[in-house]
Amino acid sequence: MVDALRRTRAAIETRVVGQRQVVDQLLLALIAGGHVLLEGPPGVGKTLLVHTLGAATGLSFRRVQFTPDLMPADITGGMALLPDARGGTRLGFQEGPVFTQVLLADEINRATPRTQSALLEAMQEHTVTVAGATMKLPAPFFVLATQNPIEMDGTYRLPEAQIDRFLFKSVMHYPSEAELHDILGLTTGVERADPAPVLDADAILAAQRLVRMVPIAAHVQRTVARLALATQPGNPAADAEVRRHFRFGLSPRGAQALVLAAKAHALLAGRYNVAFEDLEAVLAPVLRHRFQLNYEGEAAGIDPEALCLRLLRAEMKAAA
Repeated sequence: MVDALRRTRAAIETRVVGQRQVVDQLLLALIAGGHVLLEGPPGVGKTLLVHTLGAATGLSFRRVQFTPDLMPADITGGMALLPDARGGTRLGFQEGPVFTQVLLADEINRATPRTQSALLEAMQEHTVTVAGATMKLPAPFFVLATQNPIEMDGTYRLPEAQIDRFLFKSVMHYPSEAELHDILGLTTGVERADPAPVLDADAILAAQRLVRMVPIAAHVQRTVARLALATQPGNPAADAEVRRHFRFGLSPRGAQALVLAAKAHALLAGRYNVAFEDLEAVLAPVLRHRFQLNYEGEAAGIDPEALCLRLLRAEMKAAA
């Protein structure tokens, strides 16, 4: 399984240059059964990365371009008049693009909150409910939503209830000179075919079951619990900087996400149990969208990721 995952990573990197960390995070989220919020400036390859992931995993892929006039039924589908075998029409359910295995929600923050919320049930329950009927989505179901951090005009900020349902918030950075040189050589010549599938749906579902079987020692799990409490500004025992600068901290769902992501990281690294280094490796993408600084923290220029890493290391030292 680990060998297949590493070959999938190599297949993706034949089309995507210089984003190893983000590629790994997408693979970790996939085998952990989570979703990813992908952020980066225009033109760095967000759509290409998601499309290539779908090809390398052999999963069905659909893309939805979110716009202010997009309606919830444009994503989930709805009741419509469909042709029948006799040449007439019948009232039936017309599936929307959400009925796929890999869904790219492009520029999700451009749609209205009503449309954004259409993904809530799909992301959490892997089902869609229309006209009182509940339909299951294909398995595995993996949502990758992109947002542009530069253009904020005409956008709608994701509600906390939805953003908390993303396992990771991954950030794609601008490439270096050497990486940009390779990208130009790769993309301005003869067009390359998509990579051949390395995994399939059954293998990914098996990997998701395997991730949950990875053992985690009691003292490592307790470290995650203490970290979650340490990020709560209302906790009297919390760090003074947290009480002063945080609006809210890590939720129980966030703590669950940290443990699952660490299990997936241990598996991809070839380890048989979760180590402290696995928690450190996934801390930033798991936590960066799950807490908020207050006005004083933003004015002071507090780096919440660095603060949470310091808190984790303090808890790890106490556990050791």
